Amino acid sequence: MRLAYDASLARRASDPGEFGRVAVLLGGDSSEREISLLSGSAVLAALGRRGVAATAFDPREHSLLDLVEQRFDRVWIALHGPGGEDGTVQGALEYLGIPYTGSGVAGSAIGMDKLRTKRLAQAIGVASPDALELRGPHDFELALERLRLPLIVKPATQGSSVGMTKVESAEALASAYATAAAVDGSVFAESWISGAEYTVALLQGEALPSIRIETPRGFYDYEAKYFRDDTRYLCPSGLSQPAERHLQSLALAAFAATGGEGWGRADFMMDVAGRALLLEVNTVPGMTSHSLVPMAARAADIDFDELVWRVLETSFVRAPAPLRAAGHREAR
Repeated sequence: MRLAYDASLARRASDPGEFGRVAVLLGGDSSEREISLLSGSAVLAALGRRGVAATAFDPREHSLLDLVEQRFDRVWIALHGPGGEDGTVQGALEYLGIPYTGSGVAGSAIGMDKLRTKRLAQAIGVASPDALELRGPHDFELALERLRLPLIVKPATQGSSVGMTKVESAEALASAYATAAAVDGSVFAESWISGAEYTVALLQGEALPSIRIETPRGFYDYEAKYFRDDTRYLCPSGLSQPAERHLQSLALAAFAATGGEGWGRADFMMDVAGRALLLEVNTVPGMTSHSLVPMAARAADIDFDELVWRVLETSFVRAPAPLRAAGHREAR
């Protein structure tokens, strides 16, 4: 069984019964399990308030085959990190014939890989900080020469700033590399950009108001993202209308270039010349109390429950395979 993707099926729902039984995938086995549990719990509560028949489903505790056995109609993916937003679970759901939210296999896989995202974005004219893949200590000298200090070392396929380190001395590069390599087989160094950080949330083909992020920490790391109360979020971000529209257009272009669908987020830094540089694309953004997409949605007069509902609507473009749909009707 395979899903049939058809963009013409995109639509709005007016009744919770249109969704059928929904499994909220949360938890999982990645380094972002804790955040996924928070996101998934918030999504589950919102769906319940809107009358959707939704159930929590943790792939660590249950086989994905149970989604078929328990006859779920669709899935709201709230898994973060490898195994959840890298195309892996999306591929499994495709095979099982179960519609799901957000990006498909290719868009999820590319969006999870920061290096490939940068390359695709640059190919369509969306600028990104200079970067160099680090395959081992033999690349350190070139990275220091080309990128200069300070720089930042990142795992290529992790989210939530897991494994990232700001490097301010040549001696610290080896340790930063080891930290990133411990969680990811692909590591790169990137030029340090000292300007303001912005993010643009994307929902059903539209860009929401941008958010400016300010943190007293060295950079917007895992702690600042989810647990600090001194991180500041400005929405509206303070950009002029032309600059806002330009940033939104860059976010939409980068998201489309990576194959992103339905909903997501694009993160940028402004350099000293005021040029927006793409950092990454996120295809399953956080949905916690500290998360950015709900914040941007509020600025667009979309409350959290409506946001969760509209993300669930993105699953309509993936119709169940005919055999599975027929069997589901007979079982009922």
